[in-house]
Amino acid sequence: MAKKVAVIGAGVSGLISLKCCVDEGLEPTCFERTEDIGGLWRFKENVEDGRASIYQSVITNTSKEMSCFSDFPMPDDFPNFLHNSKLLEYFRIFAKNFDLLKYIQFQTTVISVKKCPDFSSSGQWKVVTQSHGKEQSAVFDAVMVCSGHHILPHIPLKSFPGIEKFKGQYFHSRQYKHPDGFEGKRILVIGIGNSASDIAVELCKKAAQVFVSTRHGSWVMSRISEDGYPWDMVFHTRFNSMVRNVLPRTVLKWMMEQQMNKWFNHENYGLEPQNKYLMKEPVLNDDLPSRLLCGAIKVKPRVKELTESAAIFEDETVEEDIDVIVFATGYTFSFPFLEESLVKVENNMVSLYKYIFPPHLEKSTLACIGLIQPLGSIFPTVELQARWVTRVFKGLCSLPSGRTMMADIIKKNEERIDLFGQSQSQILQTNYVDYLDELALQIGAKPALGALLLTDLKLAVKLYFGPCNSYQYRLVGPGRWEGARAAILTQKRRILKPLKTRTLKVSSHFAVSFLLKILGILAVVVAFFFQLQWF
Repeated sequence: MAKKVAVIGAGVSGLISLKCCVDEGLEPTCFERTEDIGGLWRFKENVEDGRASIYQSVITNTSKEMSCFSDFPMPDDFPNFLHNSKLLEYFRIFAKNFDLLKYIQFQTTVISVKKCPDFSSSGQWKVVTQSHGKEQSAVFDAVMVCSGHHILPHIPLKSFPGIEKFKGQYFHSRQYKHPDGFEGKRILVIGIGNSASDIAVELCKKAAQVFVSTRHGSWVMSRISEDGYPWDMVFHTRFNSMVRNVLPRTVLKWMMEQQMNKWFNHENYGLEPQNKYLMKEPVLNDDLPSRLLCGAIKVKPRVKELTESAAIFEDETVEEDIDVIVFATGYTFSFPFLEESLVKVENNMVSLYKYIFPPHLEKSTLACIGLIQPLGSIFPTVELQARWVTRVFKGLCSLPSGRTMMADIIKKNEERIDLFGQSQSQILQTNYVDYLDELALQIGAKPALGALLLTDLKLAVKLYFGPCNSYQYRLVGPGRWEGARAAILTQKRRILKPLKTRTLKVSSHFAVSFLLKILGILAVVVAFFFQLQWF
């Protein structure tokens, strides 16, 4: 008899978890507290308790070829960076194609998830739910928590002396929906993440003045990279990842600084990160530098104190007549339906093996999907998590001892702090390609570059020097997809398709293209043997 799996949440993580359960012959039931799928990416005009909230203009920061699920490319005519409504459309197509809606119980809230009395032998969980005022309970063989971590806003009011005197309006960025109603206001945005930058840029078109307060600064990148290709198609390659891993930190810092300052000099704009050695997630915003250049946004240091109508900053400058403060200060995560000991943060560390499994359970039948913040797209990341988890549930993959898992958690946390720092916003940060490969190894889905050099040189070149997208993890192993190779080799066509809306007569560059291909083949061979020296 197939094992029964409870999936909590029908957002991105929940949908892919359902598909992976079905692929492995498990019997999933998904509990979704709202009336529809999409989670974070389904915009609603009103903020709802217990549900993620986005503003109307949100566009993805990762491109479609790097964000699609591994055996289901996005439609050719979809733009490279998607408005939230377009991404939701993809999820609807995905859910319909794999017939996932029949597994979802909408408007059903999970009240509690508790071990059954015989958990040590059965690994089963009692799940209590509520729908339309009626409570029900059921026993499941395993549970996948897919409820996200953008629900509980983090507003550190104690860090802002005088906030109780402030007579203007203040709220968390979660409450922001659109710029209407902010005309002529003087607005202070606290934070310099993606949401802070997006909101500041949008508000400054209607506000009298927008100020952005940042403690540490940040690198700011454009979505457009070399030759106009999406940034992540250029940044996230196996070759680049290898270079970042083997270079001394001082050299890497210098290279990163040179790369980031190509677009504009961050020091001149008051944005240069305080600690340039840290590999913190950069801000993706195409408009912020121009808004700063026009004076519509001004960058300020940390707020030292607030008065009834003014903000005093740590450099002793003062901005008067502040009407609105937007706290874009991130989120904390909470799972009220779980016992506190199962998923907790202690000493700035999430005690989950590979950011997924609680290490001290007698049976590994509970998993958190999507409780992570990769330096890249979350969608392929949660897919690989779910592929591994479902195979663990099925008994096809096993986990090490609790002691071994805890040692790995501590080690990975030390590495994370060294790379990304100790700020709360970096608790879930991971290196993108490294983490994907780590998960793929667990299920035997990591492509074997050495063998491909001998059997499929064209593909090997693409895998090593081209973008590390999800298709790579369907070339081998369980769930192998026959279309993976073709998807990898034709991704450039899908990138350019939505841009080719005007027919042009293009001259032939065959000779140059052929020479570059020859040089690329030589480079991949040299790089491969260079990498072998490090293992």
